[in-house]
Amino acid sequence: MLDDLIPFRPKWMRAAACRGLGVGAFFADEKATQAQARTVCDGCPVRDECLEFALADRTVTGIWAGTDDRERRAIRRERRRAA
Repeated sequence: MLDDLIPFRPKWMRAAACRGLGVGAFFADEKATQAQARTVCDGCPVRDECLEFALADRTVTGIWAGTDDRERRAIRRERRRAA
């Protein structure tokens, strides 16, 4: 079923370090589990694309590009101030 959705995902997602991993760590509330997800993001070759995707869609939750919801709100605020 999930494989049916692959053609609809952005192309950069196919190169993501998290591809094929379970999503549980990326949507967990526990800090230790979030740390594991952030470690995966640290070396991801498409981290910039992932961050821009998460910043563009305010409904995105969880860990994206090594950032959580709170951190992305702060990035958006900072970008608005700089503009």
